[in-house]
Amino acid sequence: MKVIITGGGGFLGSQLTQALSRRPYLQWAPAEKKEISEILAVDLVIPASVRTQASDRVTFLEADLSDQAVIEAMITEKEDFALFHLAAVVSGAGEKDFDLAMRVNFDSTRQLLEACRHTALCPRVVFASSIAVYGGAYTPPVVSDTTKPLPQTTYGMTKLMGELMINDYSRKGFLDGRALRLPTVFIRPGKPNAAASSFASAVFREPLNGIDYHLPVGLDMEVPLLGYRKVVDAFIRAMECDSQVLGDDRTLTLPSRKYEVKEMIRALQAVADAKGIRLGKIIESPDPTIINIVKGWPVGTEAKRAEALGITADQGVEEVILQYLEDFYPDAFNLKT
Repeated sequence: MKVIITGGGGFLGSQLTQALSRRPYLQWAPAEKKEISEILAVDLVIPASVRTQASDRVTFLEADLSDQAVIEAMITEKEDFALFHLAAVVSGAGEKDFDLAMRVNFDSTRQLLEACRHTALCPRVVFASSIAVYGGAYTPPVVSDTTKPLPQTTYGMTKLMGELMINDYSRKGFLDGRALRLPTVFIRPGKPNAAASSFASAVFREPLNGIDYHLPVGLDMEVPLLGYRKVVDAFIRAMECDSQVLGDDRTLTLPSRKYEVKEMIRALQAVADAKGIRLGKIIESPDPTIINIVKGWPVGTEAKRAEALGITADQGVEEVILQYLEDFYPDAFNLKT
């Protein structure tokens, strides 16, 4: 079976690619193992660092998913496949460019699902959604699968439309879909992206690199966080779960833990002190645009259905910081204890 990962050049896509490279198969049912013959990672740009970390089973395709010919070349009736659809224009960029967000997040998603439909193979599909589907004055602080979605950003709106398509295409038997509502994912390496939640990674990443960081939100801002390793595990567990467990609701809100920004900074300082790492300064520099977007998001998630599948939150911020150091800064991880 071929596994296709859109957004394969991005952080979560590349981490998912690496995780699947270490697995010989996906477990479809207690007695059915689907051997992974190839992993196809697709993105507009595939960084050299992502390519060098890939196994022999991984192939890369740099292409624009809004091009119908690209999708037709990726998805055919000739071979069994599973699809992880992670590619998207993120929140901040989506607010700045409505047409781009609609073309990438909605039009490309529909074209992908249509391609799956016309194979008549009923492939399994995991769609990366977001808690940005929630919003508005009546959204409770803690959201769940039963909370009414009312997105307050173009990004959130396109993710909600993706969820609805996953549900309906699954109901019609065109595909076997699952959509995961991700909370804020941390810690992302590399350069900041255009997501409004980018600060939740940058507040760790830049100081760990010895760089002063201008924090665009207040210290009392609360955010629901989930570490990247847990997110990758959730993608795989969702792909492997039996559709009968999901029933007629194919969308799962993922678990998270709520933290105030000042708690995150305290945890960072504690790890840095223990490891002998000299941090860059964190400077409060409020950005009204970022604050207005983020304050409309929920601050916690309830995820009973996801937890029933074995999907769990992190134990704490320190756990994710140590994982990040281990994965991306092994030299720093081995500093004095």
